Amino acid sequence: MMVLDLLRKDISAALERDPAARNRYEVVLFYPGFHAVAAYRLAHQLWQGGNHLGARTISALAYRWTGVDIHPGATIGSGFFIDHASGVVIGETAVVGDDVTMYHQVTLGGRGDQTGKRHPDIEDRVVLGAGAKVLGPIRVGHDSRIGANAVVVRDVPPGSVVVGVPGQVISRASRFEGTPLSNLEMPDAIGDGLKSLIDRVDEIAATVGQPSKKDIRPRRDGMWSYEDFSI
Repeated sequence: MMVLDLLRKDISAALERDPAARNRYEVVLFYPGFHAVAAYRLAHQLWQGGNHLGARTISALAYRWTGVDIHPGATIGSGFFIDHASGVVIGETAVVGDDVTMYHQVTLGGRGDQTGKRHPDIEDRVVLGAGAKVLGPIRVGHDSRIGANAVVVRDVPPGSVVVGVPGQVISRASRFEGTPLSNLEMPDAIGDGLKSLIDRVDEIAATVGQPSKKDIRPRRDGMWSYEDFSI
């Protein structure tokens, strides 16, 4: 696929996945994530043609301009969207599939000083939340969601939701829709953690015969609350 065709798909991805994007001109002019991806597309073409110096020069300038560090040797599919952009790092041997979404501070990095294949493979339609780190030559299966600040060092099966440090699979999808996931579908690690904690407290209270006097439960809209406490 030609660079211009890839860029058109990248622009369309931003419009589809970011409700704040009102038109193509806004994405092209004001989205640092798109600027970083556009620079990568050009640098990658030079890299494949053997012009490594030119490719690294473009990547260095893009990093200074956007705060996104994508090695020109990385392989990235179509419909790639980086939202908020700053702090994203993608290593040389990383492979990213189609329709992947990343948020700020995501790292696709290596572990140690190994050579050869040392960065992860991210399959189609994966969403990586802010601050997620995927490290080493592992594979994240298609249609998976990596929660904010998760650190993933093992293979992730398709359709998984991963949270925590180190990253743990907390659920698996029973079927796949074949469309990119939205930000609203990202896992709520804090809410899930609170629910588990409250359930455990209730179990302990029931065991000792002292039911909890304070009832903290989520509202129907998903907000956690008790008096002036809310998340």
